[in-house]
Amino acid sequence: MIEYLPRSKQHTELYLTQFGIEDCISGHEFGPAVRTHYLLHYVFEGKGTFEVNGVQHSIGSGQGFLICPHVVTYYVADEAEPWSYGWIGFNGTLAESLLEQAGMTLVSPIVYYEHKDRIHQYLQWMIQSNEYPAAREMRLTGLLYMIFSLLMENAPKTLMAQTRSNADIYVEQVKDFIEMNFSQKITVEDIAHFIGLNRSYLCSLFTKTTKLSIQDYLIRYRMDTASSMLIRTDLSIGNIARSVGYIDPLLFSKIFKKIKGMSPRKYRSQSLLNANVIID
Repeated sequence: MIEYLPRSKQHTELYLTQFGIEDCISGHEFGPAVRTHYLLHYVFEGKGTFEVNGVQHSIGSGQGFLICPHVVTYYVADEAEPWSYGWIGFNGTLAESLLEQAGMTLVSPIVYYEHKDRIHQYLQWMIQSNEYPAAREMRLTGLLYMIFSLLMENAPKTLMAQTRSNADIYVEQVKDFIEMNFSQKITVEDIAHFIGLNRSYLCSLFTKTTKLSIQDYLIRYRMDTASSMLIRTDLSIGNIARSVGYIDPLLFSKIFKKIKGMSPRKYRSQSLLNANVIID
């Protein structure tokens, strides 16, 4: 069984192009050929051969093989014990990064995952997703992320590589949390609790990676957002202060001047003056 989906305009970071489950006939083959998207096959039973860049890989139960876009590949099921496999086709701006976190690249295209029933269940839910037409796209995208989560948890990594990867992930989580909550009264302790790391460790990791403390990053994010609001809206200074997490407009103005070199009021008037000069 196979399903094709149109490219989602709502999920450009990661989206499905196709998926399915198949009991292959003896000697079933494809290629040599190229694909325009990523395609991951996962074998439930049987065996066969996958070839990419002149290297042959024997693929059996509990293994998967990755086909990358615009790369010539060939695969064939065994004559005596042909594959029973499932597959997902996908693409998006996050696809390559997620694959790397799951331990799969063009150079290392084979994945090992022993819990076959879990992947089979997710694929079955994908196939049954047409029972939920109103939310089908969201359900399918969620299941695709779930499959990636299984493979990521299972991916072999050296301790050093894992630390570097986790550092980048934690920094992005801090930034995402600030982006979503900067208008609230949040603390570094709140962020550390949300991410699930020791406060001191997270602060050290963030500073080492970004050269800024979490508190400094939060303040700069708030002031940058306030700057944009001063230029693009006619909101009062007090309303802008509250919109970026400051109940006290005087405290907001003091911090804004320290970061931007002038008061919010002067920043707004200077920006409007510069805009008028450009227009004239």
